[in-house]
Amino acid sequence: MSRFVEIQAFIQIVESGSITAAAERLDLAKSAMSRRLSELEARLGVQLFYRTTRKLTLTDSGRGFYERSVRILSDLDEAEQAVSQAHQEISGPLKVAAPLTFGIRHLGPAINDFKRAHPLIQFDIDFNDRQIDVVQEGFDLAIRIARLQDSSLIARRIANMSVVTCASPAYLQQHGTPQTLDALSEHACLTYSYLDNPNLWHYHDHQKNEIDVKVKSAMQANNGDYLLAAAIDGLGIVRQPRFIVYEAIRAGELTPILTDYTIPTVNAYALYPPTRHLSQRVRAFVEFLVERFADKPYWER
Repeated sequence: MSRFVEIQAFIQIVESGSITAAAERLDLAKSAMSRRLSELEARLGVQLFYRTTRKLTLTDSGRGFYERSVRILSDLDEAEQAVSQAHQEISGPLKVAAPLTFGIRHLGPAINDFKRAHPLIQFDIDFNDRQIDVVQEGFDLAIRIARLQDSSLIARRIANMSVVTCASPAYLQQHGTPQTLDALSEHACLTYSYLDNPNLWHYHDHQKNEIDVKVKSAMQANNGDYLLAAAIDGLGIVRQPRFIVYEAIRAGELTPILTDYTIPTVNAYALYPPTRHLSQRVRAFVEFLVERFADKPYWER
C-alpha cells in the first residue's frame, strides 16, 4: 500500500475522531481502515494513537506526524490547484454550516449568486442554530454569529451585527414604554434560548459602563424568526439582531426602545480549520461573502 494512501487514512482518522467514522467518510470497511493504520504504525515503528474502548487519542509522535502530514498534503493540493485552476473553473463539494434565520434570509441569496457564478460548486448546506463541530462533522466552513471564545479554528469576519431592543406599538400602548433599564423587569420579555444566559441582557450607558439587566422571560424560543413574530403580535419586548427585525421596524410593526443605551454588537464570522492552505473554493467563497457584506450591510442602513 502506498505511503500516500496510509497518510490519507491516518489524517481522516484524526479528523473524524474514530476509525469507524473515518471508514464511513472514505467509504471503506472498518477492517480496511484499521489495517491501513496498523501498516503505517508498523512502517514508522511508533504508536500513533493511545487506544481505549471509547476513543483514540494521539500520542506525541502521532500529533507531530499529523501536523507534518497535513502540511504535506496541503502543499500537494496547492500545487495541483495552481496548475489546474489556472485554466479551469473552481469546482467540487463545499459543505457549509450556517445559523437558520441569517442563513435563509441573508446567506441563502448570497449562496445562490455564488452558485450562479461558479456552477461546478456542489453546495451541501446545514441551516441550524446548534453549535456544530467543524472538524468532527466534516464541514469546510461554518458561519457563526457570536463573540468568539478562544478556538482552534481560523475566523474571518464577514459582517457586523447591531442588536435592537423593540416591541410592537400595540404592546407599548397597552403596557407603557420603559424609559429605564430597570423598568424592563416589569415587562414581558421574549428571550433567545441558545444564549448562555437568555434572561441576562447586556447594555452600555453613555459613559460606556456595562449594565446587566435581569429580565423576566414570558416566552423563550431557539429561533429568531419565531420571536420576531411573537413580538409583532404584541406578546412582549424582544432584543434581536437588526438583520432579523429591520424590515419590521421599517414597516412600523416594531418600535425601537431604550435607544439611549447601546447594546454590544456581535459579528458574523466564517470559521474553518487551520490548514496551511485553504482550498480554492473555500477561499473564493469566503472572499465573496466578505465583499458582499462589506462596510454597512443593507440591514444596518
